[in-house]
Amino acid sequence: MNFIQLYLMGGIYFILGIIHFTHTGFYRPLMPKFLPAHNALILWSGVAEIVLGLGIFFPSTRAISLIGIIAMLAVFLLVHVNMLFPENRLGVSLWLLWLRLIIQFVLMYWAYANLP
Repeated sequence: MNFIQLYLMGGIYFILGIIHFTHTGFYRPLMPKFLPAHNALILWSGVAEIVLGLGIFFPSTRAISLIGIIAMLAVFLLVHVNMLFPENRLGVSLWLLWLRLIIQFVLMYWAYANLP
C-alpha cells in the first residue's frame, strides 16, 4: 500500500468536497434535470467527499472510505453519462466528456487498488 497515493487521494477528495461548498454554482449546470434538490445534492456530495477523503487518512476507516469512494463515483456516473446526450453537453466537446467518463473508471480502480 503506497501511503503517498493514499494521502494524495484523501487530499484530493477533501479539497474537491470543500469546492462543492465554495463554488456551488459551478456544479448546478452539471446536475441532470430529472434529479430533485440540486443544491442539496451538491452539498451532500461535498460532505461525502470530505468525510471519505478524511477517512482514507486513518487505517481504521480506510477500507470503508475507499469502498465509499467507489460507490460515490459509481453514483456520479449518472451525471457523466447524462452529459453525453447532445442537449446536456453545455458546450463541452464530446471527446472531453468521454475522457471524463473514462477518468471516472480510473479513479474507481485507483480506490479499489488501494484497498487493504
